[in-house]
Amino acid sequence: MFLDNHFDTSRRVFGSAKPKSIRADPFARCLTARKVSIDEPVPRLFSACAAARTRVLPAFGRAARELQIQNHRFDVALNNLTQGVCFFDGTQRLILANRRYAEIYNLSAESVDPGTTLTEIVDLRFASGAFPEMSRDEYLAWRDSIAVSAEPNDTIVELKNGRVISIHHRPMPDHGWVATHEDITERREAEARLAYIARHDALTGLPNRMLLPERMVQESEHGTRGDSLAVLCLDLDHFKNVNDTCGHPVGDALLCAAAYRLRAAVRDEDTVVRLGGNEFAIVQIGAEQPRQAIALADRLIEALGRPFQLGVHQVTVGTSVDIALDTRRGADPETLLKSADMALYRAKADGRGTYRFFEPIMNAEVQARHAPETDLRRAAANNEFELFFQLILDTQTYALNGLEALVRWRHQERGLVPPMEFIPLAEEIGLIVPLGDWIVQEACRQAASWPRATPVAVNLSPAQFENPRLVATIRGALKASGLAAERLKLEITESMLLQDTPATLRILDQLQSLGLSISLDDFGTGYSSIGYLRSFPFDTIKIDRSFIRDLGVKPDALAIIHTIVDLGRALGMSVFAEGVETTEQLATLQGERCSEVQGYLFSQPLPAAEVAALIAHLDARSRVAA
Repeated sequence: MFLDNHFDTSRRVFGSAKPKSIRADPFARCLTARKVSIDEPVPRLFSACAAARTRVLPAFGRAARELQIQNHRFDVALNNLTQGVCFFDGTQRLILANRRYAEIYNLSAESVDPGTTLTEIVDLRFASGAFPEMSRDEYLAWRDSIAVSAEPNDTIVELKNGRVISIHHRPMPDHGWVATHEDITERREAEARLAYIARHDALTGLPNRMLLPERMVQESEHGTRGDSLAVLCLDLDHFKNVNDTCGHPVGDALLCAAAYRLRAAVRDEDTVVRLGGNEFAIVQIGAEQPRQAIALADRLIEALGRPFQLGVHQVTVGTSVDIALDTRRGADPETLLKSADMALYRAKADGRGTYRFFEPIMNAEVQARHAPETDLRRAAANNEFELFFQLILDTQTYALNGLEALVRWRHQERGLVPPMEFIPLAEEIGLIVPLGDWIVQEACRQAASWPRATPVAVNLSPAQFENPRLVATIRGALKASGLAAERLKLEITESMLLQDTPATLRILDQLQSLGLSISLDDFGTGYSSIGYLRSFPFDTIKIDRSFIRDLGVKPDALAIIHTIVDLGRALGMSVFAEGVETTEQLATLQGERCSEVQGYLFSQPLPAAEVAALIAHLDARSRVAA
């Protein structure tokens, strides 16, 4: 009876028939796994059920714990995001929001519980001040329009409390949405600071050259019809003297004081810009041009002409002003600025402390000056320079004592261009240092190939002495060519010694320590030639060609040459005369016992390809004469 009752109970539980699908009944699957039929005796069936329970319940427990762990991880990740995250369903009720979302809008954690409506959250935000400059209804209408559109939306919102929030809205299939809210206030402030720094001068606080075109466009767009735009460029006269005599801190103080006076001289709607160095520009817009530009130029000249008291220093500078007008209100800002720069050069050329307007002829003059510069840069890039060499002879025996390297420019159209036509331009545009280095290297290379150990002389420019790599360049040229140092003679002018005598003499000592000889060129034209001879033991003194040219013309020329030769002999230096063109000049120099001569009387400068043959010819003639 007991068994029958349990059997009936089991049949009521499981039914009189087997399940259609064992897979559909997890309990049956457990029984099947243990190969137990529900038709078997009840004790065995209960035993199987107990075993199945022992296996299934722990699995359910593990799954529950795993789910709990995953939920915890998700909660930690969500609440540690730097962005606020919120999910709303299709009825605009909150599904979930993280902690950062509440922090951004100054809300409590309880106020963003699941089920809270969007309207309730908006009301709380409105009360906390974390709301944009719009009404509650306007904001709700705006959010509804975004939700209804079912399109992604990215927005930056500025709140009344000063915070700036970036919102990324993404729709969900059920007409709900997920949105991320990021507080970008500090980022926007940093970007604004960087933008300000990039467009303003760090010293004076004025807008810089980068901001100038933007301001010119703004002024042009905001001006009324008929207004013309004026750009005034100016710089401080004698500013370099202030830096050199008083120091750079005083120079910086002068620039700040000048910027203050410039701002005081203009209207509120005008823009003062520091272009760089001691150069400034002003953008002015007004209906009465050029009268207003002229009036402003006069005020600027007067303001900057007054003395500046900079600590214990009182300095006086002036300025010249250039003016460029855009009466059509369509000129390119850079073109207008260049026009003003050109006028500034004219104002300085005509005398400082004045103003000039840009004229079209100025542009033609600038272009004419620019063409040779372009040609010269192209020549440097295309290796259009070459060396010629001129003989240096013993005054008494006419023996070959060396050759001087002279650079020539083989122009594509003009042919050979002499150095006096392009060397000053090369110095002006900064090409003289690389050109001078090439001359030294090429002269050493050529001299190393000559049939006998003939010395070579090379002129150095003042700009080369300002190059800290000069000594290394000379040393490298000697090493690369294999030329013995005693065969190289460097020629410098007195103007180099005027720049910074201690530093220049230190460089000369380093050069002389290489084993080469050094000649003082154009002797007699400087301010303290004898003082230089006492400061540094030159190997040779070169008499300036102007004294040679004046022989037989000016009575004092012979007396000067006589004095220089006696001075050189007393100091143990040889005396060199250049520019000898007549037999009378040669005879006079022989009588004065000048050491060496050079000039067209003996030979014009020769191409490098002819030098070796000339040396061989002179050597053969010397052997015949002997």
